[in-house]
Amino acid sequence: MIDFIKAQKMFKEYLKKYNLEDGSIKLKIKHTYEVVKKSEYISKELELDEENIELAKLIALLHDIGRFEQVKQINDFSDSKSFDHADYGVEVLFNDNLIREFIEDSKYDIIIKKAIYNHNKYQIEEGLNEVELLHSKIIRDADKLDNFRVKEKENFENIFPGKYNPETINYEIVSPKVYKDFMNYQCIKLEDRKTQIDFWVCVIAFIFDLNFYISLQYIKDKNYIDILVDRIEYKNEETKEKMKQIRQCAKEYLERGK
Repeated sequence: MIDFIKAQKMFKEYLKKYNLEDGSIKLKIKHTYEVVKKSEYISKELELDEENIELAKLIALLHDIGRFEQVKQINDFSDSKSFDHADYGVEVLFNDNLIREFIEDSKYDIIIKKAIYNHNKYQIEEGLNEVELLHSKIIRDADKLDNFRVKEKENFENIFPGKYNPETINYEIVSPKVYKDFMNYQCIKLEDRKTQIDFWVCVIAFIFDLNFYISLQYIKDKNYIDILVDRIEYKNEETKEKMKQIRQCAKEYLERGK
């Protein structure tokens, strides 16, 4: 049995060890609760049973539990070999047995572990069973959908902790490989991002990895492509032209659907 109310209470307890006044921490707390809502939305749209809806919500609640330590230790949201927030989340939940604070029944452990581990990877690992794959897809979509809201609403200082430079972002370029991959309908690999604009393009490219038609429709209905492209004032003419092409490419992709 999944007691989501109890899990929420334990999540609030877990957060007490972190600086709740830190803008980046606040961002991730808000993000977590919004991903819960979006996971519930996707699950209901897919007409899943109540058990799987509650499981999707629990996975969403825990999916970014590694982010808080990441901010505390390195003040950065960029995953690397030294600190991958999904890997750390799995470690703290299951190696330290923290998961039992959130849910008493261990029957969902493998599904939760696989979904959290896979939620930030470039691709979902092979070999998952049907339920593990389903919940990995749900959390990946829900996480990406809310990333668009974050990039629309949040201050750049919180989005780029320790990296935001208001003096240079408007003049930066889109790296050639990032542009090429986007125009080929590919997500952007972390190691290929060189500039803050690359990071921005990487978020827009999330549309190429959405698993469900309802997720694509959500992005379209919210007009997130225009909102994100227009949020930055591009002073570099080459960048301005590339972002024009990126906008067009993204909109055409959404129109076609999955």
